[in-house]
Amino acid sequence: MAEQGAEAGGPPAWGGPPWRRWHGGGPPWWNRPDGDETRPRWPWRSTVAFTVFVLVGSNAAAELRKDDRAELDLFARVLLLVGAALLLWRWRRPVLVAFGTVATAMVYLGAGYPYGPVFLTVAIGCFSAIVAGHRKAAWTAMGALWVGHVLVAHWLFRWLPPGGDDAAGWGQETVVVTWGVAIVALSELARTRREQWARERAERAQAARRRADEERLRIARELHDVLAHSISVINVQAGVGLALLDSDPEQARTALITIKAAGKEALGEVRQVLDTLRTPGDAPRTPAPGLDRLPELVEQAAGAGLTVEVEGETPKLPPGTDLAAFRIVQEALTNVVRHSGARHVRVELDHDGRELRLRIDDDGPATGTDVGGGNGLVGMRERAAALGGTIEAGPRADGGFGVLAVLPVRAPREVEEDR
Repeated sequence: MAEQGAEAGGPPAWGGPPWRRWHGGGPPWWNRPDGDETRPRWPWRSTVAFTVFVLVGSNAAAELRKDDRAELDLFARVLLLVGAALLLWRWRRPVLVAFGTVATAMVYLGAGYPYGPVFLTVAIGCFSAIVAGHRKAAWTAMGALWVGHVLVAHWLFRWLPPGGDDAAGWGQETVVVTWGVAIVALSELARTRREQWARERAERAQAARRRADEERLRIARELHDVLAHSISVINVQAGVGLALLDSDPEQARTALITIKAAGKEALGEVRQVLDTLRTPGDAPRTPAPGLDRLPELVEQAAGAGLTVEVEGETPKLPPGTDLAAFRIVQEALTNVVRHSGARHVRVELDHDGRELRLRIDDDGPATGTDVGGGNGLVGMRERAAALGGTIEAGPRADGGFGVLAVLPVRAPREVEEDR
């Protein structure tokens, strides 16, 4: 992930908790003010601060070691300015900055100038390279710094200013190595945390997309069940009304009344579904339908020419299971109206305290339309699967079509806890 961002020449994909999550995925100075996030902004403020610190600190170090190191001159200050100015490119060209700061630091030390915060630019340059994913380049730059320091301090010092300088002690090399290891370790920790935050951010985004997809699927399934049933009833009654308009106006009037009632009910349920979109998180204004409205389905089916016989008592169910059971019965009756020539349907309810068994059988015959080719059975299976239940549907051996739904009354987790 980090390597991809580095290869693209762009910023690393910063993530993290809210107090570290900046707009566009980078530090606050990262995104351009014109909205172009393909290139980072220039870190002027931090670079100016580093430059001032390096110059002031180097002057202080020169005062402390004026007797045994070369005096800061124009060339020294130019080197310090160049090393600090390179930090402006630390997010755009991290490898160049890492090696550039090391090179300026080595020239500075080789010229005999006093030790001081000149190493700060090296630390920041290598830190930026590691965090951007250029680990090998940063390690190589740090290794080159140590090798160059060994050469200057223990061999080349004879020919380099200041005159009469002695070789540095090997204990000083231990300090340099420790300092380099600390910088690399801190950089690797920052890189690891950044990648972890980026993964967490991607997982949260994926979870949000999954929840949105599930919600869209739920709403689509709900609208399908509502509209398919109501439109099927309206279609049948419209056909009856047209057929009897001249010969039996009173019966045609009854069909029109049924159409009006079915349309009003469909509008009410569609409005209830849409309300959940307009006010997410709010409690619904009307209760979700359940098996207590089974008599309404029976009455509507009777208006479509079906005789529905209900066996078993309507149990008290949790809202989710109650809604799923109602929609399964509704969809099964809709399929009978649309795809079957049956005139009799039997609905059996069997509840044992742990699961609800719903059986909807019609006496056929099928009209030749593929009952499994639409979204009805798919929606029923999805509703049952969401509760941990099952759906079996298919032609019966003695003719007709049957649907068997088994729905757990409690969530699967609660059942496992009882076991």
